Amino acid sequence: MARHDRTFSASADALPGDAATPAPPAPARRSRKRIALGAVAIVALAGLAWFGSQWWTHGRFMVDTDDAYVASDITLISSRVQGYVAAVEVQENQRVAAGDVLVRLDDGDLRNALDIAESRVTTASDTLARIDAQIDAAEAGVVQARAMRDMADAQLRAATSNSERVDRLSRDSVASQAQLDVATEALDTATASQANAVAAIAAAEAQVAVLKAQRAEAEGTRRELQLAVEQARRDLDLTVLRAPADGILAELTLETGDLVAPGARLAALVPTDTLYIEANFKETQLAGIREGAEAHITFDALPDLDFDSRVTSIAPATGSVFSLLPADNATGNFTKIVQRVPVRIAIPDAALATGRLRTGLSAVIEVDSRTGGETLLAAE
Repeated sequence: MARHDRTFSASADALPGDAATPAPPAPARRSRKRIALGAVAIVALAGLAWFGSQWWTHGRFMVDTDDAYVASDITLISSRVQGYVAAVEVQENQRVAAGDVLVRLDDGDLRNALDIAESRVTTASDTLARIDAQIDAAEAGVVQARAMRDMADAQLRAATSNSERVDRLSRDSVASQAQLDVATEALDTATASQANAVAAIAAAEAQVAVLKAQRAEAEGTRRELQLAVEQARRDLDLTVLRAPADGILAELTLETGDLVAPGARLAALVPTDTLYIEANFKETQLAGIREGAEAHITFDALPDLDFDSRVTSIAPATGSVFSLLPADNATGNFTKIVQRVPVRIAIPDAALATGRLRTGLSAVIEVDSRTGGETLLAAE
């Protein structure tokens, strides 16, 4: 290009009204970018340092699992007597207190059975009263027989004395043979009367013993009838089904007029104040878990709340041992599967007070391996 052409081009570039704008200085832009990157790096390093310190001081000692659920000792409601449902006093999912009436069965037959049993007891009591009167009469007969024996003894003594006296007079020829015979006859009669009186006493005493034995037998019969009355009254009371504890009623399948069989499942009572957590930890995690260890609980139903609790017990066997069909590893091909052991954790009162916990809800558990009884990690 010629020199005058380059001069013209430079002049044309400098003409006023040109649309091009000057770019910002490059060093200032790079400086702001470096400052932002440095701040981000500092924040990231601080976050990593904080998380690292938390893991080193706390996180590495925590044993966690999300295989945990709220559990309770559910009570199955059933009847011990057979009968038709007369009235259902509750509804499904209703909260009940211990002693509240749940179901009433028709009690007509059992009430009649109670009346019959009570009437039999009354009859047995009358029988005892009659036997007692007979015993009194027999004992009076014993007293009378003893009095007759005493009179016979007196007559025997008199007859004996008279016979001895007449016998002496007869030997002295003072009394006649006829008088001696009369005295001897009187002595024999008195002796026989005395023996009869003794036998009468024995018979009267035997009669008293027989009556007392009959009374003991009647007393036993009355006791059995009284037990029958108590059983009938108990069966009558069993026609009213009551709540055995506080809780919420579930699976109520009864309607008025249904026939209830003894032992049949009628409803389920889920307690609300005795809930606990069943956490299934892997067998590789048990080294850091012992009874009494501190636990941290988070419920899926209460995501904004955290609770602190403790491990109350550890199951003596894995869950597979108590399954309906336990695996037999001695047959077929063997594949090792990590087993889980149920660990029971108490639910604090603060969580129960929310009233939002239900059996079967999921939870996340963290157990502090530094707490509780002696553990393998603590020993190390």
